[in-house]
Amino acid sequence: MSTASDAAPVPKMADRAADCAERLLAADRVLVASHIDADGLTSAAVAGAALERAGIPHEQTFYKQLDAEAIAELAATNYETVLFTDFGSGQLDDIATHERRDEFVPVVADHHQPADAETEYHLNPLLFGINGARELSGAGAAYVLARALERGDVDNRDLAATAVVGAVGDMQDSDGELQGANAAIVEEGVAAGALAEAKDLAVYGKQTRPLPKLLEYATDTYVPGISNSYTGAVDFLDDLDVDCRGDEREWKRWVDLTDEERRRVASALVQHAVRRGVPARKIDRLVGTTYTLTNEPSGTELRDASEFSTLLNATARYDRADVGLAVCLGDRTGALETARELLRTHRRNLSNGLDWVKEHGVTDAGNVQWFDAGDEIRETIVGIVAGMSMGVDGVARSKPVVAFAEESDEETKVSSRGTGALVRQGLDLSNVMGEAAEAVGGGGGGHDVAAGATIPTGTEETFVEHVNRVVGDQLG
Repeated sequence: MSTASDAAPVPKMADRAADCAERLLAADRVLVASHIDADGLTSAAVAGAALERAGIPHEQTFYKQLDAEAIAELAATNYETVLFTDFGSGQLDDIATHERRDEFVPVVADHHQPADAETEYHLNPLLFGINGARELSGAGAAYVLARALERGDVDNRDLAATAVVGAVGDMQDSDGELQGANAAIVEEGVAAGALAEAKDLAVYGKQTRPLPKLLEYATDTYVPGISNSYTGAVDFLDDLDVDCRGDEREWKRWVDLTDEERRRVASALVQHAVRRGVPARKIDRLVGTTYTLTNEPSGTELRDASEFSTLLNATARYDRADVGLAVCLGDRTGALETARELLRTHRRNLSNGLDWVKEHGVTDAGNVQWFDAGDEIRETIVGIVAGMSMGVDGVARSKPVVAFAEESDEETKVSSRGTGALVRQGLDLSNVMGEAAEAVGGGGGGHDVAAGATIPTGTEETFVEHVNRVVGDQLG
């Protein structure tokens, strides 16, 4: 075992991780199957890098949804060992069927709610009393496995940076910082020189957005007169005793400011929010912990964990998981340029999707609110749009949002989003989606704060009735 592995990052999972690692090390070759979102891509990247360093031949494949058909497809590849990352736990009933037939040996590194079936090589924080929605992501589970794969002088702690991108992409920093097992991974990344963490303005785009755009789009904590107002943001910045423009009068980015200039802008923003009546609890959310990938160039999407995760989402959600994986593994030429092009498309589609929700509104069902976008919003991004919509005019943050989008002529994709406050009151959207989907002949699951389902087309209204009832039971 590597000398860097004196202490496992998540001690409760160490023994199971070691068992999983031994199984992988004994394999002639491994097929890695992973999900297509940012957490799935980073999971695959962490696992792939660790397998490469361990000298284990492997290939990688991605699925938008790991259903029975996809698992049968994996079984037909004749790989003796299949490593599932960022999914697999919820599909163990189907996976176990193929395992019993000796079609492959599954190794699962996941953080979603497990199905009833069991398998020997199953690495999931939920099995050890660790919250898989807030304390460890799929990439985090893959990182725990990567550390267990270390042999000789191999040190995989640098992969903590990629794991943190996955956790942030999975919204596990929604309370302002990564916690629990995630925090232990951050600590290892900092020790390895791959990460830096600091308290800073908690807005998206600090590396790449010009200051007015940074503040205009900072709507998680809505600041009247600045949020959603470019001219308001410009007026605010121009009134400050801070040089917010460069030599050519072009706007600086947050990363271009000195520490003192950032402090003054942040202080002025807080004072403005107070004057405009923003509640103290919301003002507190203007500052949070940021995670910087220290080996990436300053001023790029790759430097900030949040921006990196958005870049990755823009690849896999447009059927280019190969591009996102290549960027995670260090390709800074063709793959990165393609990813940036996809990101521009992604941002445009998100903006159009949010505009659609603003125009058409949501339906209040009592305990939840919902909208059906049909084919107007791509089903791979409707969940992101649902999350972004919470808090805009006409969409309350006090109720979960359920969003529908057309997946095919026969099936509808469902995405649901809540808030940390709702989860603390008892909301568990994984349970909600699972129970409601089963009632209409579909399937669903996920996390307490964000979950999804696939249901037969035409059952949407009945599905909402079940969702409304279950959420009502949970929240009282």
